[in-house]
Amino acid sequence: MACCVRCDRKCELPDLDWFTLSEEEWTAIRLSLLVSTVAVAASLPFGILAALALSRGRFWGKSILNGIVHLPLILPPVVTGFLLLILFGRKGPIGAFLDQHFGIVFSFRWTGAALACAVMGFPLLVRSIRLSLDAVDRKLEDAAGTLGANPAWVFLTVTFPLILPGVIAGMILSFAKAMGEFGATITFVSNIPGETQTLSAAIYTFTQVPGGDVGAMRLTIVAIVISMAALLASEFMAHALGKKVNFE
Repeated sequence: MACCVRCDRKCELPDLDWFTLSEEEWTAIRLSLLVSTVAVAASLPFGILAALALSRGRFWGKSILNGIVHLPLILPPVVTGFLLLILFGRKGPIGAFLDQHFGIVFSFRWTGAALACAVMGFPLLVRSIRLSLDAVDRKLEDAAGTLGANPAWVFLTVTFPLILPGVIAGMILSFAKAMGEFGATITFVSNIPGETQTLSAAIYTFTQVPGGDVGAMRLTIVAIVISMAALLASEFMAHALGKKVNFE
């Protein structure tokens, strides 16, 4: 067809199919968002407790706990996934107990992918919260304590608002790590389309089939957009909360 009324030349429109995500790709994206969100939400309470123990705790074995928390950062992801399979598989000590008594199964389920992503992102979450705790002025907490507030109330009303930017930053980092996790996930829960095939696994699958480069590129662009949006949202929220805390 002609490009415009002034030109008789025919031109080709861009192939819109290149920009159209298939149902399989949408499924992988939705599953990745679900897995990452559940991973962050489930690990947040444990992350805060671990950060408190490492920042404020005085006990034997603190260095060992610190090493265990940060171990997923230095271990190959495949090793972490294999350890999860041994512990949380149907025949593993923890997995068998959960399956028999509560009907909870992690291996080869999307819940297992969430567990793997939570473990891999946990060190980033804890480290960010711990750094925020170390920066808190202890005199503010002591002042609240002298007014009769118990430690739990001091944490909720004084400490937590001060470390909230660090908590949000840690959550975003953990979320981004979960979105890009591949090695531990595919080792623990395999690569089952519609059940455990996350964004990274789908990209890997596309690269292994003839003509899959286009699908891999589409999902790569989606992953970049989601990660950049998460990081920008983290910066904006941390900045806004920091200004509010300083103003108060």
